[in-house]
Amino acid sequence: MNVLCRLALIVLLAGISRHAAADTPDLISLLKQGGYVLIFRHTATDDSQKDVYPFKFDDMSAQRQLSEKGRDAARQIGTAVKDLAIPIGDVYTSRLNRAVEAGKLISGREVKPVDALTDSSNASASGMANPTGANAKAGQAVRQLVDAPPQAGTNTVLVTHKTNIADAFGKDAGNVGEGEAFVYKAGSSGPATFAGRITLADWIAKAGR
Repeated sequence: MNVLCRLALIVLLAGISRHAAADTPDLISLLKQGGYVLIFRHTATDDSQKDVYPFKFDDMSAQRQLSEKGRDAARQIGTAVKDLAIPIGDVYTSRLNRAVEAGKLISGREVKPVDALTDSSNASASGMANPTGANAKAGQAVRQLVDAPPQAGTNTVLVTHKTNIADAFGKDAGNVGEGEAFVYKAGSSGPATFAGRITLADWIAKAGR
């Protein structure tokens, strides 16, 4: 095999390795060991509510909130996390209440709202529906949180919005579902590596078992 062929094979294998993901049951089991970062899109919201002044963070009437369906889904994720004894360390969320509430219900603990996870589309309906992944500054801020190693023996939980996830990981990540988590494995040095995705249905299937 000549040098160029060998180099091409190395690049191909590196790409496959980078995007390889564990099967969901295996990945959920691995979370029990700690050392992962889970970045969730918040669960379902009440579409009858509008983000009038979403960045008045203390005015809940001006923000779209979780629906009862969304609260129930977040509780079921929390039940699965608890029943499976998945250790949770730091929990960071968007400053918007729908993400704060989802983070509390998922983790069962207080959360730390941060700017980096706050809706990078500025609550634009078109931005949320059509993430482009072009907001490099917002994406870099999210990736810095993903790349930060969790506390020893725990997993870090991040709760954000669809647009922020697309900004961080590319427009193809804009298909992230409500309550879905992208999972990354912290490295001893360098950026975290993608481990897989866990959908809301996956979490619900594990709740109460």
